[in-house]
Amino acid sequence: RDGPPPNPGGWITTTARKRAIDRLRRESRERELLGRMAVSSLGNDDHDIPEETGPVQDDRLRLIFTCCHPALSTEAQVALTLRLLGGLSTEEVARSFLLAEPTMAQRLVRAKHKIKAARIPYRVPADHELPDRLRAVLSVVYLIYNAGLNSPTERGLCAEAIRLGRLLSTLMPDEPEVAGLLALLVLTEARRASRIRADGSLVVLGEQDRSRWDRTAIEEGQRIVRWCLRRNQPGPYQLQAAINAVHADAATVEDTDWSQIVALYDQLLAVAPTPVVALNRAVAIGEAHGPEAALALVHELDLENYYPFHATRADLLRRLGRESEAAAAYARAAALAPTDAERDFLRRGGRGHRP
Repeated sequence: RDGPPPNPGGWITTTARKRAIDRLRRESRERELLGRMAVSSLGNDDHDIPEETGPVQDDRLRLIFTCCHPALSTEAQVALTLRLLGGLSTEEVARSFLLAEPTMAQRLVRAKHKIKAARIPYRVPADHELPDRLRAVLSVVYLIYNAGLNSPTERGLCAEAIRLGRLLSTLMPDEPEVAGLLALLVLTEARRASRIRADGSLVVLGEQDRSRWDRTAIEEGQRIVRWCLRRNQPGPYQLQAAINAVHADAATVEDTDWSQIVALYDQLLAVAPTPVVALNRAVAIGEAHGPEAALALVHELDLENYYPFHATRADLLRRLGRESEAAAAYARAAALAPTDAERDFLRRGGRGHRP
């Protein structure tokens, strides 16, 4: 994989330095100081610290563009930036890439060594250099949002990701994938309040109180999706946003146009042929054509260490009446799930599980 569709102190290994970063985040000069620490941690000299120049004026966004250096692979760009600027642990970064933590740690070390050995300069990119870094930057913003969405204690990351998405949209108003990412974040955020109960337990899509969905945000997201469709340059973020827009259109889960969602997943799989996209497409096929058709597709996928794979398989098995196999799949999913809320949900049998 080149990287996701779809935070940094990566080399700040001591507890004291991690605590220092946490304190700096609360201070007015947080971004400048974080940037200096991030660049310093890569072994660059002071003259390589990003300056207040170039088309990107926001401090954090400028640092993200700076860290997404095209001399590295897209995966390395995204992983380093998340670790150095996003505040994610190596474990969290590894989870984003569906990798074991030791594997990701080794890749981060190799990327850092490459930067030092090649003396790759970390400078703010000029206007004409931004497009070469855009793919990685979009992935970083997307994964920052997901880190907040999946953590009960890091919800501020969601707001920060949306802020960065809006800045990117202002910076690159004619880029459909930039607009697609913003639409995806806005539409996902519109439903966030209904995803978790007061006790912290998860609420599946079919059981969510749709009166709690933010209709203003949904209208904004759908408006952006319509703009993207008129451009006729489909990309992964635009298609994911369109899928979310179809969900948001439905007054109830029974009203969902699953055939349209399957068609959108067909397009998404063509431009982003990853096992995770194939899994989500299988779920949509299960809704449109039944669990047996979906289960056959799921069994073709190699996602043994990805808990939604086992959760999806468990739900399909349950719907087919294969209760003992479903229970074993739910147990496997619970063992892999990263949060208490997800583990508790799966241990209860994940009734009505949907992505």
